[in-house]
Amino acid sequence: MVAADAPAAYAGVAPDAEWAREIRRLAEQRDAVLLAHNYQLPEIQDVADHTGDSLALSRIAADSPASTIVFCGVHFMAETAKILAPGKTVLIPDERAGCSLADSITAEQLRAWKAEHPGAVVVSYVNTTAEVKAETDICCTSSNAVDVVRSIPAEREVLFCPDQFLGAHVRRETGRDNVLVWAGECHVHAGINGPELAGRAASNPDADLFIHPECGCATSALYLAGEGTVPPERVKILSTGAMLDAARETGADSVLVATEVGMLHQLRRAAPEIDFRAVNERASCRYMKMITPAALLRCLRERADEVEVPADVAERARESVRRMISVGKPGGGE
Repeated sequence: MVAADAPAAYAGVAPDAEWAREIRRLAEQRDAVLLAHNYQLPEIQDVADHTGDSLALSRIAADSPASTIVFCGVHFMAETAKILAPGKTVLIPDERAGCSLADSITAEQLRAWKAEHPGAVVVSYVNTTAEVKAETDICCTSSNAVDVVRSIPAEREVLFCPDQFLGAHVRRETGRDNVLVWAGECHVHAGINGPELAGRAASNPDADLFIHPECGCATSALYLAGEGTVPPERVKILSTGAMLDAARETGADSVLVATEVGMLHQLRRAAPEIDFRAVNERASCRYMKMITPAALLRCLRERADEVEVPADVAERARESVRRMISVGKPGGGE
């Protein structure tokens, strides 16, 4: 909701230059750094100080001299920033912005799963709540999940949560059959399916395929490469951060992108000469899009909504993130 005295121009989803100036003025006044996830609305990305994946932004939050972090993303991301920057004030423009993937496993469910597999090592994707991270041995990102699991002795059973598609990717890449995978999913990525990808690839035979490992179509992409329908070198399973690197390096004139559609904005900025198209143009996260220009304005004006993580939970969660970082550079968070 827009503050009662906010100009009418600030209420829409297509803000003007005056809105952006007001946001920057308030950010300076609040000693705030504005962080925007790659899946945010373009106007939110454009007004932010930093845009990227959730873990990279959280690390920026920890290193920033600003006393206030405004995280334009979903709730678990703001929690991670608070975990890594406990002394800072962390705000999210709309505390209702949740995540279907993070919600697919609770700390209670994870504790019960652990009890069924004593001695197993728990590996949790960073797209989880603080409470789940606190029950985790080591976190991972989409770009380093394989390396994290490989760092665990081969004889140790691994409980991987919560994303079943990323888990399948880890099992495929490591060849380990003792990696048990939780049946969770991101509703947006799961909805990008194999037949849809095959159809778009057939219509665009010269395009590269950038596929996020959370996607339901990741296995299908590898199948298309394996049977020769798409040249193997054109199929790239990538985190959001790695997609940006690949965009700058590819020699393709067009790229089909299988992830949330907000990512197209950053890809087009990184390589404007390339034709980036969504595999599924309906792959839009309603939670990400809850962070509107009006919500960001309210957040800065009213210092709302603040994100807190209990100290004991944050301490345990922080250790699981630190263990991940010790394995190697985390890379992309999603």
